[in-house]
Order: sequence, then C-alpha cells, then structure tokens
Amino acid sequence: MTRKPLQGVVNIIRFNWHFYVIALIVVITILFFRKFFPSGLLAIIDLILSLAVLSILVSLAISYYIYDHSNIYSLDFLKELSITKDKKLVNINAGFDEISHILKHKYPDSELAVLDFYDPLKHTEVSIERARKAYPPYPGTITIETNNVPLTDNSSDYIFLILAAHEIRNNDERVRFFKQLGDSLTAGGRIIVVEHQRDIFNFIAYNFGFFHFLSPATWRYTFDNAGLIIESTSKLTPFLKIFILKKNGTSS
Repeated sequence: MTRKPLQGVVNIIRFNWHFYVIALIVVITILFFRKFFPSGLLAIIDLILSLAVLSILVSLAISYYIYDHSNIYSLDFLKELSITKDKKLVNINAGFDEISHILKHKYPDSELAVLDFYDPLKHTEVSIERARKAYPPYPGTITIETNNVPLTDNSSDYIFLILAAHEIRNNDERVRFFKQLGDSLTAGGRIIVVEHQRDIFNFIAYNFGFFHFLSPATWRYTFDNAGLIIESTSKLTPFLKIFILKKNGTSS
C-alpha cells in the first residue's frame, strides 16, 4: 500500500494542531511584549524562545524520519518471520489503525482479524478522536476490552501491536492483556510489538512527551509476568524498538 508523501508528519500536525497553535500564540505573545522586559533578561528570553522553537522543529524532523522515511509502514522488518500462507494474523490497535490494510495487502492469503481496544473513557486524547474521524476502522474490526480479548487458545499465529500497547497505562491491566494474547498463540506463534521507549533518544525527539512511552524495564516486567519470552529485539530507527515474543515453553 502506497502512503502519501509526508503523510506521517502531516498527520501529527493534523491531529495535534491545537498544540502547535498554542505554541505559536505563546511565541508571538512573548515577541510582542519582549520590548517591555528588562534588558538584562532579553538574552535569557531569546534563549528560551530559540530552544522552544528548535524543540518543535526537531520533533517534526524526527517524526518525518520515523513515519515517512523508515520502513515501518512497508513492514519489511517482518521478513525474518517468514510468514507463510494460510496463517491466522491478528492486528490490535488503540483506535487508530494504519496497519491492517497493509498487512492484508502484504499477506493476502492469510486470515486477518482486527481488534480495537479504544475506550473513550480511558483514552481521552483529542488526537485519537481526530484520527478516528479521519481514518475509519478497517472493515470487520471488532471492538474489545483489554480484560476480555475474544481469541481462543492456540488459535493465533501472529499478533501485531504496532504503536498501540503503550496506551494501556495500568501495569496489571497490561500484564493481563498480554497473558491472554500469549494463551491464544499457537505453538509456533509470535507476538510482534513495536513501540517507542522512554529513553534518551525519544527524550531528544519529544522532550517531556517521552513520558507517554513506557520504559524498557516496564516492558520487560509486562512480558515476564504475562508468561512471555522475548525471543529477539531490534531497532527500527533509534526511536522505535521491535519485540518478538513467544509464549513460555515453546521452542524457537
């Protein structure tokens, strides 16, 4: 599936335009009143303004690199899994799904189930609401609750959670969720998780917004307590990490 040029970074601005409008108003207001500040403070004010503008520009540039220049949406990083025909694929999202159409195009002979755990009472970010209006759900998408995933045991070959699982903010809830996913895996099944990390790279990219992501230790805690084994990890750009998971007791 072909994405439009700059689609990723345009979506970020489109779904979070209020943030950029507020930032612009603040910058313009400070510039307007700058002449009224004591001369001794001007250098500090100019430095703060420069850092604020630079932070926004760096964030957009890195977002372009991640969402428009990397291979996240080509799914080329799945080649090592050698997904064959007639496999049961499950894609799980948190209200914004850009992956299901790509999966179906890439693996047309596989069965694809799409689950959406978006809960408007928990996921109150206005950006998700705007994204849902702009991108209708994949046909046949099933709305689920994280504590009741409608997958039977030993039924799923590959489960995908791409930039979604971090939206489950409660640790116990996240562990129970992944435990259900593990139970649904076939003997050779795998869970593929792609996430930003709460690390120095994402701090550089998103400043204090990196607190919305989970730390590497939190992900390890989640997988360990859900009875899952991290088979491998890799980096999809310095800002995204891929976890390939299998359930405990299965061979490679």
